[in-house]
Amino acid sequence: MFENLPTQPDQLIRWDWPQFEPYAEELINRSLTAENVEQWLQDWTAFNQCIDEQFNRLYVATTINTADKDSEERFNHFMDAIYPRAEEAGQKLKEKLLASGLEPRGFEVPLRNMRAEADLFRQENLPLVAEETRLAAEYDRILGAQTVEWEGQERTVSQMRPVYQDPDRKKREKAFRLSAERQLADRQKLNDLWVKFLTVRQKMAANAGKPDYRAFRWQQLLRFDYSPKDCETFHRAIEEAVVPAAERIYARRRKAMGLERLRPWDLNVDPYGRPPLRPAADVPALIERTRAIFSKVDPELGHYFDVMAREGLLDLENRKNKAPGGYCTAFSRVKRPFIFMNWVGVHDDAQTLLHEGGHSFHVFETAGLPYIQQLAVGMEFAEVASMGMELLASPFLGQEHGGYYTPADASRALVEHLESAILFWPYMAVVDAFQHWVYQHPVQAENPANCDAAWLELWQRFMPGVDWSGLEDALVTGWHRKMHIFQAPFYYVEYGLAQLGAVQVWRNSLKDYRRAVADYRKALALGGTVPLPELYRAAGARLAFDTDTLKEAVALMENQIEELEGRS
Repeated sequence: MFENLPTQPDQLIRWDWPQFEPYAEELINRSLTAENVEQWLQDWTAFNQCIDEQFNRLYVATTINTADKDSEERFNHFMDAIYPRAEEAGQKLKEKLLASGLEPRGFEVPLRNMRAEADLFRQENLPLVAEETRLAAEYDRILGAQTVEWEGQERTVSQMRPVYQDPDRKKREKAFRLSAERQLADRQKLNDLWVKFLTVRQKMAANAGKPDYRAFRWQQLLRFDYSPKDCETFHRAIEEAVVPAAERIYARRRKAMGLERLRPWDLNVDPYGRPPLRPAADVPALIERTRAIFSKVDPELGHYFDVMAREGLLDLENRKNKAPGGYCTAFSRVKRPFIFMNWVGVHDDAQTLLHEGGHSFHVFETAGLPYIQQLAVGMEFAEVASMGMELLASPFLGQEHGGYYTPADASRALVEHLESAILFWPYMAVVDAFQHWVYQHPVQAENPANCDAAWLELWQRFMPGVDWSGLEDALVTGWHRKMHIFQAPFYYVEYGLAQLGAVQVWRNSLKDYRRAVADYRKALALGGTVPLPELYRAAGARLAFDTDTLKEAVALMENQIEELEGRS
């Protein structure tokens, strides 16, 4: 029966719940024994793959063109008519397996996850999940429609990013202020949307019997290996170990630029007056050079990327009505990843492609795992796959390897990457600490003005070194422009933890490159079959929150920056 499930995308996205339902019913009604549990799991996997891929393909369609009403309607139909029923069926199947007492091989971690998910499940939350998803799409529509007129042309706010690298400081300031003005025009829209998000999330937590949304989300994100207190420890470690290093970076930039004070439009231009790094002239050249870099890291990884390019699994260029940001998702039925980003020709875009490439390799490396439940990997390690790849790719950025730059510019690119990584940790602390404040103070957070004040307080704690005077409205509404706060709550500390893991992988590569890459791939291939600390260990790293580990990482990065600056 399960061989009849659709395998072709064009067929799959047209299925509705009446076509899926007999498969769900058969799984629910089939007697479960030690002899047939593995086949049952394989059939459940095939069913889940179809649901998962249909969701992801419909979601991708809404982000590729946020103004496409047909895609929006099809996605909303999925969320209203298919998603709730699939979740109800999934809950029954989880309960069936848990009640059986059976523990299939390689299923220890998925069973742990299922127990948490089954405990959290409430049918009355399904419409709220659908509503939250619709609100997330509205956030994309608001930001995707933000355009300005620049030099006689309409440009998206994302397309203004190359201007911030222009040597002309007055031009940079004009572009920054113009973009900020356009973003602030949507301040009330985003404030209103925020209140709706908060209301929905508070209802979810209450329905599940949790004391607050943070507790609900912690369990929903399957965070078994660290607590909110560990996050607070990490925030303090960043304040102690990283903020002083960030201030040193800002001080060097200010001195190199001959400025009394740094302004927000001074942070992306080269401080020594060199022209901006341009990794490729267009998207085809970007793809070809990125393929060459991945092949140098490991030939099999290069092959994976070639498959994606050949099969149309890359949507890279920025355009009007395309959702902001970048992501990698998986089409589970065909076992292929898909990369979405907004290429405007700057170096950060190349870094984004290397980053999302790491996520895509995770999809390829886990394709051999038999059950879809084994693919659930905490983002704390999934981001090691992406951030680790950014650093593992760094030796091959030069054109002598088929990459983007001259040798000097390749060194410069790595300096910029290491500096931005150091500067990221304090920003990550702002975003994560802000979300802890929001969901521990939900009554206050219902007033966006209080959110502005909380964001400002955290910014002043973690982000000294840049003068925002006269730009107070743009500064305090910075949380509006962090899509994770709206669309993926509490999904941000993962980046900070993973970056620390990635630096450890990179440290290992400086000693024995091939072994570090082999350990990286081995860890990716484990999927979600072992707990988070074991995934880190397999990659040659340690899941850490403490000041000493951060200080060690920052010292390595600063030493490498000093050495590389002599070459760039």
